[in-house]
Amino acid sequence: MTVTAAPPAHAWTADPYAVALRAGRGPLYLLRADGRRLPLDVERWCAGPDVADLSVLGHCRGGVLDIGCGPGRMVAALARADHPALGIDTAPAAVARTRDSGGAALLASVFQRLPAEGRWGSALLMDGNLGIGGDPAALLRRVAGLLAPGGLLLAETAATEVDERFEARLDAGSGVAGPAFAWARLGPGALRGLARRGGWSPVAQWTVADRAFTALRHREP
Repeated sequence: MTVTAAPPAHAWTADPYAVALRAGRGPLYLLRADGRRLPLDVERWCAGPDVADLSVLGHCRGGVLDIGCGPGRMVAALARADHPALGIDTAPAAVARTRDSGGAALLASVFQRLPAEGRWGSALLMDGNLGIGGDPAALLRRVAGLLAPGGLLLAETAATEVDERFEARLDAGSGVAGPAFAWARLGPGALRGLARRGGWSPVAQWTVADRAFTALRHREP
């Protein structure tokens, strides 16, 4: 498997993100190169799992790897249920908050060597994390190598049909943005098409509280 380079870790350790996580609230935006700002729901990330999150947790099987776990609401919920789970994130503030909430977390990128590669039962890409690295095809290839045979990828997509890659920065609305990094956004149809071309089979698709999710299983070669 060819693994592309990880996005710069400093993109997610920049002050706006760390400050927002420590405070448990925004404002925090994904600032695009074209000037558009996409709001990031820090308050929801820092709260407990909502009904949409619980619908995803209900699909988890085996050990769960939460890729880009943020403040760790999913990992902590799994830990409380005695379900083995590990969160990974490139932001020290996210890892610290996950551990403080009772979840296990590792300061790492998905593109680095990780524990139990090829043995995870489920992988999570929540809260827009399909965008990690700006190359969803490369990310899907990497996740396929992390999962055990028959394992599931549970991914949150954009609620509307979109398929775009762009450069972004983190912005707290103060006019001072962090360093640039590559990102992507996919809607449900775009993810299904990309997944099928990459050897994945869609297992389920659902929407809860205006949030959209897709479950994928990688086909054996």
